[in-house]
Amino acid sequence: NYFKKQPYNLSLYSLLSLIAWNNGLIKTYYTLEGNRLLIGNESTLKPEDRWLILPISDTGVFTPEQLHDLAIDHGFMHYCFVPGDYLEAIGRQKTERWFKITEQPEFEDYVYRSEDLIQLKGNRYAKKRNLIHQFARDYDQNGHVMVEDLKSVDTDACLAFLDQWCRQRQCDLEHDEGLACERRALITTLTHMDILESRGIVVRIDGEISAFAIMSHLNEKMGVLNFEKAFSDIRGLYQFLDNECAKRLFSEYEFINKESDMNIAELAQSKKSYHPTLRIKSYRLAIL
Repeated sequence: NYFKKQPYNLSLYSLLSLIAWNNGLIKTYYTLEGNRLLIGNESTLKPEDRWLILPISDTGVFTPEQLHDLAIDHGFMHYCFVPGDYLEAIGRQKTERWFKITEQPEFEDYVYRSEDLIQLKGNRYAKKRNLIHQFARDYDQNGHVMVEDLKSVDTDACLAFLDQWCRQRQCDLEHDEGLACERRALITTLTHMDILESRGIVVRIDGEISAFAIMSHLNEKMGVLNFEKAFSDIRGLYQFLDNECAKRLFSEYEFINKESDMNIAELAQSKKSYHPTLRIKSYRLAIL
């Protein structure tokens, strides 16, 4: 219930994100105090690296002074993933009385208008439309392509697809810590779709899953596209999947949050190519 009307626009405040990414390297803990929900995180590799995120309460947002006292009371020295629009609303100068503010550029979210990604109108989306048309021409002949809601019966097939996708990219801790953690988070999500109240779609080509995507609720105006996977060697498939996501999963939301680019140049280029309406910065607050 705390997350149905939580006020923040940063994707980490999706309940699915908090639960799914609570895996090997990062542990997430929570406690309830009256009408407020407190969430803390700890790195298993560096136990001294501990932080809170902004508390969630039906009484509204907390002032910097309240955040300072709350952290001290619970033995934390930092807040992470503090949304930029929170600082704008509260006032940076007011916050700096209590905290040192440091930007987390790798966690800056990309936000789009749902209608823009549904319609793909205008010259700026011409390349996207062309790639979708190419995909339809090359693959969507005589019913070879099917788009369906992701259901629990699809779990095993999606996990098999994920294994194949990861073999192409070496999603293990030795080669890529970020992809390894994402793989764990995605497995958690796929095996607990109903509990996490997530929704998704699958794209089948000749009956085989070749792409899938999963979203979750963030707040009344915004949903989060938490996961989006497709075989990159099929030209236009990612663009087709993205457009189908917008139409089938986000028509009830004004905005789509596609999360951050994690400072990966290729991912940043892809997210920028869809022309975000706004970017939500993320900040770390350290107690002075």
